[in-house]
Amino acid sequence: MAEARLYHGQCHCGAVRYTAHTDLGGLMDCNCSRCKRLGWILQSVPAAEFTLLSGADKLTEYRFNTDKIEHLFCGACGVESFARGQDRQGNNLVMINVNCLEDAPPIERNAIIHWDGANA
Repeated sequence: MAEARLYHGQCHCGAVRYTAHTDLGGLMDCNCSRCKRLGWILQSVPAAEFTLLSGADKLTEYRFNTDKIEHLFCGACGVESFARGQDRQGNNLVMINVNCLEDAPPIERNAIIHWDGANA
C-alpha cells in the first residue's frame, strides 16, 4: 500500500481548494444515479484529515435519496470535488473526487473497488 501523504485538490475554476491526507489505497467508483453521471473516483478520508482551504462561501449543497451525504459543488464552475457524510459507524468522513486532485499519481483502474450504490 502506498504511504499516506498530503494531496491538494480543487474545483475546475480553483475557487474551492482543499488538502487531504490519505494513501489513496481505497479508491472506489459508484453506480448510483449521481456518481455514474459524474464519473467520480472516490477516496474516503476521515474528516480530521481534510482541510478546506478556500471557497466555503462558493459551495452549494445538494442532497438526494437518503439525504445522508452532503454533496458540495462550486457555485461558479459546478464541479463537485468532495462530499461530506458518515461511515456506518457514525464517523465523519469526506469523500474526495480523486479526479480533482492536482498531484495524484496515475490511477490504476483495476484497483478501483466498485460500490453498487444503485442497489444499496
